Amino acid sequence: MAGNRYEMDMTSGPLLGNIIRFSLPLMLSGILQLLYNAADIIVVGRFAGSTALAAVGSTGSLTGLLVNLFMGLSVGTSVVVSRHFGAGRHKDVSQSVHTSVAASLICGVFVGVMGMTLARPLLELMGTPEDVIDLSVLYLTIYFAGMPANLLYNFCAAVLRAVGDTKRPLYYLTAAGLVNVALNLVFVIGFHMSVAGVALATIISQVISAVLVVLCLIRTEGSIHLDVRSIRIYKDKMIDIIRVGLPAGLQSSLFAISNTLIQSSVNSFGSEVMAGNTAAANLEGFVYTAMNSVYQAAMTFTSQNYGARKSERLGRIMATCLAVVMVIGIVMGEGVYLLRKPLLGIYSTDPFVVEWGSLRLGIISTTYFLCGLMDVLVGGLRGMGYSFVPMVVSLMGACVLRVCWIYTIFAANHTLVTLYLSYPVSWTVTAAVHAVCFIIGKRKVTQKLEALRAAEG
Repeated sequence: MAGNRYEMDMTSGPLLGNIIRFSLPLMLSGILQLLYNAADIIVVGRFAGSTALAAVGSTGSLTGLLVNLFMGLSVGTSVVVSRHFGAGRHKDVSQSVHTSVAASLICGVFVGVMGMTLARPLLELMGTPEDVIDLSVLYLTIYFAGMPANLLYNFCAAVLRAVGDTKRPLYYLTAAGLVNVALNLVFVIGFHMSVAGVALATIISQVISAVLVVLCLIRTEGSIHLDVRSIRIYKDKMIDIIRVGLPAGLQSSLFAISNTLIQSSVNSFGSEVMAGNTAAANLEGFVYTAMNSVYQAAMTFTSQNYGARKSERLGRIMATCLAVVMVIGIVMGEGVYLLRKPLLGIYSTDPFVVEWGSLRLGIISTTYFLCGLMDVLVGGLRGMGYSFVPMVVSLMGACVLRVCWIYTIFAANHTLVTLYLSYPVSWTVTAAVHAVCFIIGKRKVTQKLEALRAAEG
């Protein structure tokens, strides 16, 4: 099935090796994307002070809230393209690709304007301190100006992932990441631009990665070839992408809503705690990104095999991905905690910042594998075409449960430990429900595919 050396046939052969081969470049790509933000935080913390560090860090949950809804549509792109690719429907693949590119540009402009408009009101609503808010607004305004390039890259990369190509996005992010780090140093140290410098460096690097991935699709032969003159919305493909992607985006936004509420609670402890929380959350991001590559594998492998009507492989795909993500989560999560002091020291030399960051890592990083298990189960459900169900489960588990926790347990015992415990508790409950949903969903899909095979003789 693979049309060139970058594509992968996920519908036959051994699973573990192919899942690792798919996930590893994706893992490295995600880590490079995280390095954009890490470079921002490290340079700001070292050369612009703890107030600027808190300003950049306090924007993370807010950008997630506004961006994740539209980024979820790229999940729809990955599922729809991989399903058609697995079934060998090349015309449908091509139409899905051109629809995705058009959608990314439209969404990018919309969310960029919305983000710049709502930045200050939302930061005020979150209770961002007076000494931080102006710098936070400045950072967000520049950051959202680059949103069209950000979404364009992610949608095009989703197309490549759908056919098993996770290597070329890694190459492009490597080039863009090097530019980002270099510009951070020039703008902040050389030109003393503080948060404006790191934001500008980030969007320039995003433009570079977007241009490279678009050129890749233009030059690629076969069903994922991009013809700029053919970029348009194909109604049926857009409906399919929205059907999978919109619930996925809503789910991500629901996580961001609860994270925004938690960020507001963190803000109540002052700027030193905010800075420690920012540094720790950034370190945890590397663990999450590594585990998220296995989520992408579970979704893409499941979707291709669904398209190829190979239901007998779905259970083995899930079991393999759960084992892989647990190993990654435990090894990396515990590793970050054991090395917490030197790692946090990279972000700030303030001993109080390191102390508060260590507190968060001790609770969240050490239990992060639970989040990985939860996400892989969601990936399997989405790959089988179930996107609404995991959204509802996540609404109850990640949003409602955390909100209830904050207004009851945290309100009664107003400590950071109580606040951070809301994470592992919600992951455990949500993962358990997702597991039940996957078992039921797999049974229904197996019956459906067996009926289709029987009807075709």
